[in-house]
Amino acid sequence: MATVEVSFTALPAHVRTARLVATAVARRSGVAESLLEEVRLAVGEACSRAVEAHRRSCPGEPVRIALTDGAGRFEVEVTDTGARPAHGTGQSAASSGDGQALPPGFGIAVIAGLADHVQVKETPAGTSIRMSWPSAVPAD
Repeated sequence: MATVEVSFTALPAHVRTARLVATAVARRSGVAESLLEEVRLAVGEACSRAVEAHRRSCPGEPVRIALTDGAGRFEVEVTDTGARPAHGTGQSAASSGDGQALPPGFGIAVIAGLADHVQVKETPAGTSIRMSWPSAVPAD
C-alpha cells in the first residue's frame, strides 16, 4: 500500500493543485478513467471546505491530504484543523458562487454523491473526510 501525503497553505488557489495531484495519483492507482472526474470534483469540494475552515479559525495551519492505493481501493483523506463551534453540527452555510447561501452539509452531500464510500469525522479540533473509489491495485 503506497501513500502520497500533501499539505498546502489554506488558500483557494491551492485547491486546484490538490485536485490535479489527486487525479494523477488516482490514475496511477488504476481508478477507471470514467471515475477520474468524480475523484477530481470530490477532492476539490473536500479541500474547499477545509480551506474555508482554516481561513476562519487557523489560517496559518496547512490543510493535509493523504492519497492511498491498495487493497483494490483508492482512498483520499482530507484533514483540516479548523475548530468547529461548540453548538450545532459545526457546518456553516457555503456560498454557491452567485451570492446565495447553500444549506449546511451541502458539500458533504455533493462528496457523498461522487465517491463510492465516504466517512466524515468531526471533532472540536477539526474534520477528516475520507473518500474512496475502486481501483485496479490488488489486495495484499
